[in-house]
Amino acid sequence: MRVLITGSAGFIGMHTAKQLLSANHSVIGIDNHNNYYDRMLKQHRVDEIKDTYDQYIHIKADIADYETIRIVFETHKPEYVIHLAAQAGVRYGSVNPQSYGRSNLDGFLNILEACRHYAIKHLIFASSSSVYGANEKLPYTETDSTDHPLSLYAATKKANEVMAHSYAAMYNLPTTGLRFFTVYGSWGRPDMAPMIFTKALSEGKEIRLFNYGNHSRSFTHVSDIVKAICGLLTTIPEKMSGWDAANPTPNASFAPYRVYNIGSSRTCTLREFVSALEDVMSTTAIIGEAERQSGDVLNTAADSSRLREVLGISTETSLKAGLRELVSWYDKYSKGAE
Repeated sequence: MRVLITGSAGFIGMHTAKQLLSANHSVIGIDNHNNYYDRMLKQHRVDEIKDTYDQYIHIKADIADYETIRIVFETHKPEYVIHLAAQAGVRYGSVNPQSYGRSNLDGFLNILEACRHYAIKHLIFASSSSVYGANEKLPYTETDSTDHPLSLYAATKKANEVMAHSYAAMYNLPTTGLRFFTVYGSWGRPDMAPMIFTKALSEGKEIRLFNYGNHSRSFTHVSDIVKAICGLLTTIPEKMSGWDAANPTPNASFAPYRVYNIGSSRTCTLREFVSALEDVMSTTAIIGEAERQSGDVLNTAADSSRLREVLGISTETSLKAGLRELVSWYDKYSKGAE
């Protein structure tokens, strides 16, 4: 298969590219290497792919530039697209809201347009558990309301789902949205709690626990995310027969469109996560506490039963095993960066 991955210098993008390349698929990666976090980490991810797979093609480009995207599709003729590029982060929306519109809305529209014009067999795109917003019914299921986002990031991810459905309906473009729940693992994003906590523990610095550490999350190891993405790539959605237009639900459609939760079935609080990390690193954290921040969802819990049924997945990485993988990588990477 020829697969185009946007955001291929990102955390999940890099792991997905490596998995597909290891299965002898052709992978073309696009990333703009923006400065939201350390560009060197992004370059190191790309180097990690290229050092192992000579056939990997990496293009430094911005998905908000349609002409560039059109040329990439025209030149490389991908059959499948995995769209992971986005302006990430919940709190950054109060600092630079325009970046979310450019990347998450304009950029995604460009990907949709290119997919329809170049007859892509299947578009998989990243959504987020943040779309559930103010909804406090747990665990989250795909039929739950996503109409009350708590951040601009969440609002753009909700918009992506609606945009994707419109293209599936208008142009018969098979699309699948994946609502990721707190992803962690090697090469992770330095702005996310798992990496922040790992770095602080390693350096003997204070860990700040917002909401006094009482937030709970479905921490999901990146290997489980990649397994689902790759498994779904050829699980192409079809038009549903028997769809009830009088009683529509968010997880079903007359169009070739699906949306799935993708997260661990186990949840833990931030405090419990730190405790597990302490055990793995054989050290004690210096804890500081703070109030809940604006835009933070209080609790998330994934019901990923639909995804497991579709893919036949029955196991997931345990928290301790996932943290051991993360810490092992971090020890090697941090030493190499010195």
